[in-house]
Order: sequence, then C-alpha cells, then structure tokens
Amino acid sequence: MPRIVSVYSENNDFQRFEVLKRNRNKRHKYNEFFVEGVRNINEAVRNDWVINGLLYAKHKPLSNWAKDILSNSKAAVHYELLGDLLEKLSDKEDTSEIIAIVSIPKDDPTRIKGNEQLLVAVFDRPSNRGNLGTIIRSCDALGCQGLILTGHAVDLYDPETIRASMGSFFNIPIVRLHSPNDVQEWVNELRQKYEGVQVVGTSAQGSKEVYYCDFTKPTVLLIGNETDGLCHKYKEMSDTMVKIPIGGSASSLNVACATSIIYYEILRQKNLGSYHQSAI
Repeated sequence: MPRIVSVYSENNDFQRFEVLKRNRNKRHKYNEFFVEGVRNINEAVRNDWVINGLLYAKHKPLSNWAKDILSNSKAAVHYELLGDLLEKLSDKEDTSEIIAIVSIPKDDPTRIKGNEQLLVAVFDRPSNRGNLGTIIRSCDALGCQGLILTGHAVDLYDPETIRASMGSFFNIPIVRLHSPNDVQEWVNELRQKYEGVQVVGTSAQGSKEVYYCDFTKPTVLLIGNETDGLCHKYKEMSDTMVKIPIGGSASSLNVACATSIIYYEILRQKNLGSYHQSAI
C-alpha cells in the first residue's frame, strides 16, 4: 500500500515537485520527472513505467478515473495537497486531478527491441521541445520501434516535450546517447543481428527522393537538427541521403512534418510487402 503524505504548505516536498517541473538539472539529479494529463498518466500506467508518487488535492472530489488510478497505484507515496497547492503546480487550464512523479529509465539501447522489420530513428541535437514531442508521436503512430537522441539537445523529460507527444512518450523506448560514435557502435551491433541494415540520412539536399529508397530493409533513419541539419559524422555514416521533393516558395519543411512524411513512406512500402524496382 502507498504511504500517504499530507502536504500543507510550500515545504520541501512541494519545492521538489516544482523543481522537477521546471529544472532540467534537478530532474536528472533526482532521476525523476513530472507528468500530468489523463492520456499521459494512462499510458505511463499501461506501459508499466515506474511511478514513484501521485499528487492530488485532498479537499476536492475525484472522478472515477482518478479514484481508479489511486486505488490501483503501485506508487510508493501518495501526496495529499492542501489548499491551492495543486493549482500552483498544474499547467492545465482546468487543474489536473492527478500529477505523477515518474522514474527516468536507463539510457540503454537494448531497451529498443528490433527485428527484421527494424525501423529506429536517430534525432541529432533536437532544439525544439514541440518538434521532439511531435516526432515521438509520429514514431508511435507510424511503426518506429525506438528513438535515439544525440548531442546537446532539449531535455527529453521536459513537461512540454511530454505534453506534445500526447501520450506516445510512454509507448516507445527513447534513449539518449552521447555522440555519433556511440550510434555507430550500436549500428555495428545491429548489423551482426540483422541482414541488410541500412543507415538513411535526411536532408533537403539529399541525393535521392525518399520514394526511391528501399525501406523494406531494416533501417536506421537519421534526422537532423532543425537549423543545421545532420552533422558531418552522420552524413558520413549514411549509406544514402534522401530528400522530400517540394514545390512553391518553401525551401524546406519543418523537421517534425518532414519526419512524419518519411515515416509514412516507410510504412507504405512495408505494407506493400515488397519494394517495386520499377518505381526507380
């Protein structure tokens, strides 16, 4: 049974919750992050994420959903917040009934379970939380088995990133690796397990239109930074560089939009069951 802790003021417990919400360094120091929203909490529970604590307002009636979450909780602690403390923490226009404090998992690429239909994306130095959250959502919707982040980037566990993912954050493994060299080592391991693994880079100046690339092969897709694109090391690592042909006055697409288009082309080819060389 969870331990019940009453929080009457902006004490040490409250300040820790607030700092998890606002401070990247503290999230990683405590190895915990802040989650609110019905869909996000439902997906965290459904996918067996480790929830360390649940916060709720003691003096307010709870919905059946909130009662069910609390009654089936595996969290170590339930925090009963008094007064307007929950409102001060919540980012929702209508204050969340429950806020979860969730444990950050290890950055271990073995969390990504591949197979012969492998599709894993690597996002190089994402600089926008909304874009990252949207790409996570597209990964989940369009068959990507995992996402790797590298380089100096926005915080994966920022509440805005999680909110933008609309619950998909908890459905796919997301791992942070330090550098392209770490990714190269991981790709080398993949190539020992699966035949024909290809590394496909993306760029507005790619040498091949996206629909001419054979995505029925096991694929690691490299996605570049919003401003600078892929770094030189990732371009060297790529077996091929693809682009999305566009018209009009636009010189490029938003990275989240472009990634979703490429995911869809990959899914289209896989659903056809074979790659039609006549398309080339």
